[in-house]
Amino acid sequence: MLVVNAGSSSLKLRLLDEDDRVVASCDLPAERSRVSAAAVHDAIERHGLGACDAVGHRIVHGGSELRDPVLIDADVRARIAALSTLAPLHQAKSLDALDAVSAALPDTPAVACFDTAFHRTLEPSAATYALPEEWRERWDLRRFGFHGLSHSWVARRFATGRVVSCHLGAGASLCAIRDGRSVDTTMGFTPLEGLVMATRSGDVDPGLVLWLLEHAGVDLREMAETLEHGSGLLGLAGSGDMRVVLERAAAGDERAALARDVYLHRLRAGIAAMAAALGGIDVLAFTGGVGENAAEVRSGAAAGLGFLGVAIDSDRNAQARGDADISAEAAQVKTYVVTSREDLEIAAEVRALLSGDGATTRAG
Repeated sequence: MLVVNAGSSSLKLRLLDEDDRVVASCDLPAERSRVSAAAVHDAIERHGLGACDAVGHRIVHGGSELRDPVLIDADVRARIAALSTLAPLHQAKSLDALDAVSAALPDTPAVACFDTAFHRTLEPSAATYALPEEWRERWDLRRFGFHGLSHSWVARRFATGRVVSCHLGAGASLCAIRDGRSVDTTMGFTPLEGLVMATRSGDVDPGLVLWLLEHAGVDLREMAETLEHGSGLLGLAGSGDMRVVLERAAAGDERAALARDVYLHRLRAGIAAMAAALGGIDVLAFTGGVGENAAEVRSGAAAGLGFLGVAIDSDRNAQARGDADISAEAAQVKTYVVTSREDLEIAAEVRALLSGDGATTRAG
C-alpha cells in the first residue's frame, strides 16, 4: 500500500507492507509552491515506492457528498477539485500529488480518503452556523471539520470514553470524541477556523475582517493571502516554526513570547470547550508535529486545565518519545502523547473499501 499524504507543508509518501510496516518512505517539501510531478515521479523511482497493489490519498475536503473512501476516477477528481476554494492550502497540493502518482502508476487502483469524513457524526447543534437558512441550503454552509484521519487514529487508540484529541502541527485542530465518534471540533467550513496555526490566523472576529475590507483598503486577495499565509505564529513572531518561537521566547524575544502565550491561551480555551461538549473528559491526547515534540506546549496547555482534572508529570513529559503516558500519578484525566499515524488510518480505509468490507466504491 502506497499512502500519499499531502499536508500544508510537506508531501509524505509511505509504502506499507501487509503488516503495516513502513518499508520505504520519502518526504518532499511543499511549502508555498506545489510539488512537481517530476519530483514525485523521481521519488517513486528512487525509493521503490511503486511496488504496491493500491494507493491511498489523503484528501482534506470532501464536502457533504464525499463522505466515505472512494475509488478515484475522472468524476471524483472533478468533485474534489470543485472544493479547492474551501481548502486552498491543501486541496490543490492533494490534486497535484494525485495526478503525479497516477501518472507514475497508471494501472494501480487509487482511493481518496477524506479528512472531513470523521466529523460526519457531528450533531446539527455542533455543525450549524447561525446564518439564514437560504444561505445554508444554497451554498451548503456548515461546519465540516478537518484532520479527521488523525483524530480517527486517536479514536481508534481510545475506543471508549470521552477523549479530547489535540492535533497540533502546521495546521491545528481539536476534536471532542465520545466512544469513537466525533462530537465537536474547532475547524469549520474551511481549515482556517479555530486555533492559532503556523501561518493561519484561526478564529478572527468577522466584523474585523469586514472593517479591513471596507475601511482599511485591504482587498479580497490580500485578505485571503494574509489570513492563510501571513498570520498565526508567523504573523505574531515572524516564524511559523514552533521550535523557533519557543527558542526565541526563552531567549527573551517579546514577539515570540506573545506568540507562544496567544497560542497556549487559545489552545487551553479550546480544550475546555471540547470537554464541555463531552460533559467531561477522560483522556487528553496530543498528536501532530507540535503535539508530539513540544513538551513546553503540552505543559503550558495542561497548566491551565487543572480544574478539569488534567495534570501531567514533568519528567514523563520532558522524556516522552513516541507514544507515551505523561499523566501525573494522581491525575483524574489521563494525558498521552500519540504518534500521528494517518498512514495507517488511510491504509485501513483503503483495504476495507477494496475488500468490499465497509464503504461503497462510489461517493454519493
